[in-house]
Amino acid sequence: MTPGPDLQQLITTIKSDAGSDDELEQLGAAASTISELTSTGDAALGFFVDRARGAGKSWVEISAVLGVSKQAAHKRFADSWTSKPAFNRYTKRAMAVVKAAADVARGDNHDYIGTEHLLLAFYAEPESLGTKALLHHGITKERVRAAVDEVNPAEEPTDPPKTLDAERPPFTRRTAHVLQGAVGEALTLGHNYIGTEHLLLAFYRDSAGLATKILLAENFDETAAWTALRALLEEATK
Repeated sequence: MTPGPDLQQLITTIKSDAGSDDELEQLGAAASTISELTSTGDAALGFFVDRARGAGKSWVEISAVLGVSKQAAHKRFADSWTSKPAFNRYTKRAMAVVKAAADVARGDNHDYIGTEHLLLAFYAEPESLGTKALLHHGITKERVRAAVDEVNPAEEPTDPPKTLDAERPPFTRRTAHVLQGAVGEALTLGHNYIGTEHLLLAFYRDSAGLATKILLAENFDETAAWTALRALLEEATK
């Protein structure tokens, strides 16, 4: 296993980042560095917990590896899936997709936002990397719409019509998992932002989600998604 920085290396790095011999400035740099390391570590651990869950591992197995009780592991990682996702690092296009998902749900007269609504919302941003990857593979909006309608079609209009809370949209558990899991995907790629490419990869964290089932049925598995997005990212940086 690759060792992390030892204490002396960490102290040296913090002093260098502080750029000053003042003890308080060094303390401030230390607090900022440790906070960032903690956040990154938590995100990395959550990433691998999500992977284990997506592979069908039980909370008993996961808790045994982590050395904590099943209840502690479940509380730390499972309960967070239903909390309100943090959007502070989402790009404008990624946020536009999230907002469009609410519009898709309303159009279907659904009072929740599922992964299928989120996948359909990608087509509201055709120039985004995630959507380009889908289209390059021949996965059009029409194909996704048809696949969604087979399993979860739009409901008949009601009086009054069903509504979504604009401030706190009712994401399903699996949708919240995707929105939060995109952070881990960005971490894997070394990005400090959350884009549509990270949202697309986050679908594969849960093979039981409707969006993921549709992607897999289109022969667009995680490996294919990674390959397509890497090519697009390389092209964008030329």
